Amino acid sequence: MSRIFVTGSTDGLGLAAARTLMADGHEVVLHARSKERASAVSALSSRSAGVVIGDLSSGAETRSVADQLNRIGRMDAVIHNAGIYLEGSRGNTPEGHARTLAVNTLAPYILTALIERPDRLVYLSSGMHRSGSGSLRDIDWTTREWSASQAYSETKLHVATLAAAVARHWPEVFSNAVDPGWVPTKMGGAGAPDDLKKGHLTQTWLAVSDEPAAKVSGFYWHHRQQRKAAPEVTDPGFQDQLVEKLTELTGISLF
Repeated sequence: MSRIFVTGSTDGLGLAAARTLMADGHEVVLHARSKERASAVSALSSRSAGVVIGDLSSGAETRSVADQLNRIGRMDAVIHNAGIYLEGSRGNTPEGHARTLAVNTLAPYILTALIERPDRLVYLSSGMHRSGSGSLRDIDWTTREWSASQAYSETKLHVATLAAAVARHWPEVFSNAVDPGWVPTKMGGAGAPDDLKKGHLTQTWLAVSDEPAAKVSGFYWHHRQQRKAAPEVTDPGFQDQLVEKLTELTGISLF
């Protein structure tokens, strides 16, 4: 039995992953953006190993999520599932960042740095990461005209790169990125063509399976098959530049 933390586990793929892991006998710590969101899954939370609450668009609340989790105890695995998609505008978080960047990139970075190191890390990326720019010059959209699709693609490039960087720097940890496919969740929309069940089973498998195929690191996955990621993801130079930029934006060092 493993103890796993799943961010964004009150709906969509995160909720499906949490339910699957709990049904298989694992201890799952849930995450909700607010107390109201937590109450929406009260039946599940009563069977969980705990619930942590915090809005990942806020750096301060993201740090609080890490603190709450560390008080519960060390996790065997963390699934960085939470994310937002097509925001109508850049937005402005309490720290002044673009909301898409804050939730999709800065939050998993902060949590990776501050949570007691688990054995396994799983980051949800997207096939759209291949459309993300390789430039890190204005990842916070302070000078560019806002593009929701491009911003999302870039953050998914960032998180896949982060997974690969962690795999390179922490060889004792299995760190991987997953493309869940375009699935019919609230974020993906009812018309999404991919399989919802397959959309969450790769990350749960990577988080707990003892199969040799799952106990690997530094790969990009889709439906339990390794796929080739964008060239930047496996480029050590780009990895280091990204981590340096995220250290600058958050004030938190990872390596």
